[in-house]
Amino acid sequence: MSYVNGRDVLPPRLLEELQGYIQGELLYIPKKTEQRVRWGENSGSRQEIASRNEEIYGCHRDGCSVTELQKKYHLSEESIRKIISKMRLALNR
Repeated sequence: MSYVNGRDVLPPRLLEELQGYIQGELLYIPKKTEQRVRWGENSGSRQEIASRNEEIYGCHRDGCSVTELQKKYHLSEESIRKIISKMRLALNR
């Protein structure tokens, strides 16, 4: 994450006020709650993983063993089992 110089973006009076609290250090200003997005939303990772998990569940339902799915998706047995369990719960609601 790169930083932005306060002198370039803040009004002079606000910059002076902030300098009363902090000078010459990095300050993180979080986004407003309504502007935040969940992990992977911007990059598309969340959707890719959801699609992969649906595919894993479908393959398992069609008869693929956990061992076969481990090899195909390069995931641990525990991860495959969790995905199958979560997908089963989600679809049965």
